[in-house]
Amino acid sequence: MNKDSTQKTILITGATDGIGLATAKMLAAEGHQLLLHGRNAEKLADVEKVLSESKPAAGIETFVADLAHFDQVQALAAAITASHSTLDVVINNAGIFHTPNPITHDGLDIRFVVNSFAPYLLTRQLMPLLSSNGRVVNLSSAAQSPVSLQALAGEVQLPEAFAAYAQSKLALTMWSRHLAEELGKSGPAIIAVNPGSMLASKMVKEGFGVAGNDLSIGAGILTRAALSDEFNNASGKYFDNDAGKFSAPHQDALDQQKCQEVVAAIEAVLNRFL
Repeated sequence: MNKDSTQKTILITGATDGIGLATAKMLAAEGHQLLLHGRNAEKLADVEKVLSESKPAAGIETFVADLAHFDQVQALAAAITASHSTLDVVINNAGIFHTPNPITHDGLDIRFVVNSFAPYLLTRQLMPLLSSNGRVVNLSSAAQSPVSLQALAGEVQLPEAFAAYAQSKLALTMWSRHLAEELGKSGPAIIAVNPGSMLASKMVKEGFGVAGNDLSIGAGILTRAALSDEFNNASGKYFDNDAGKFSAPHQDALDQQKCQEVVAAIEAVLNRFL
């Protein structure tokens, strides 16, 4: 199938359930070419089968990687680069909140690794595939709290899952803004999005014990952020879907010096392990 001008090649991480799967279904129905990432090969195969049977998806490829391992993030980027010379949109959706094993083999909090480090590393490595018209949509959250650089670096352990999650999401929002400013008009738009609070994802059900709201709320805004003209000049901005508009993130994400410190800490950790 030849790619037409409206058909996009879109990577979605964490696409086997929750908002990621709902977004994949929505984008497949619009006829885009999808690169779907997941941690579980069987679940990915099931998703590929379901979406392949529902036309008019232009094409579906799957990639298995555990984003808690930096080498697997690198391998994911390498696999995508090997099969694609261009990429229109990256949706960094994969995230983690509750887990019985919060510390990775590298001694880092897994919330920071999956929610902050992995999307940063993946985005950096995929940057040659993204044009100035491309977009990187980062799944942020209404839960944002000041980042402990010591916790980010694995020097101290945070006692509560929610604290680690909220800090990891602010770190993501901060590097989104920093990278957008660094790239300027030469790079793709980097956009942080709160898809909506308490949506019916596995994360919400396990973390808060509630059914949650319709996942299409989150899928809809991620699809708009990836494709809609309203996001043409949104690089560096934060869209709060609870408010239904661009809004101010946590004040630390508006502090250039603090954003630089978080990015420097992320780079220092990656340099230590890569």
